Amino acid sequence: MKKDHSFLFSPKKWLGEGKIKLSMVEEELDFFTRWNLGALDQGGKIPASQEVQIKGMNEIMHNQFLITDLTSSHFNLELENAALGTIIGKGIIKENLIAWEFRHSELGFEGFEFYERQPDGTYLVRAEYATPDQYRTIIQGKIWEKIK
Repeated sequence: MKKDHSFLFSPKKWLGEGKIKLSMVEEELDFFTRWNLGALDQGGKIPASQEVQIKGMNEIMHNQFLITDLTSSHFNLELENAALGTIIGKGIIKENLIAWEFRHSELGFEGFEFYERQPDGTYLVRAEYATPDQYRTIIQGKIWEKIK
């Protein structure tokens, strides 16, 4: 099934945009994202990087991912960024859906992301994350493959 998904499992670049709602801020904020996906290496791992820019904020968030233990229906996902360090999540692959979740009880961090493939090859994105101080982040958007 993963062959049917061009996002995450093929070496490509993806762009995206949408709205992000932070529980500590009243209004929804626009965000832009850029994914750079690597090729499957001989060890069965796929490296990926993501940049997230929230409109009105100077700082760009950088996330490094490593996809491992990839099967036709599941994978593990390692996330590394400056705020969290490194955490491991679990993902699923379905016909029109890629999703993953993180649960790190020591940090009190948990969340999920859904990427739902649309007929035109784009993906609708929904995500929600929570931290131990009860801050929530809700993300809705869309990503598409960057054409040269």
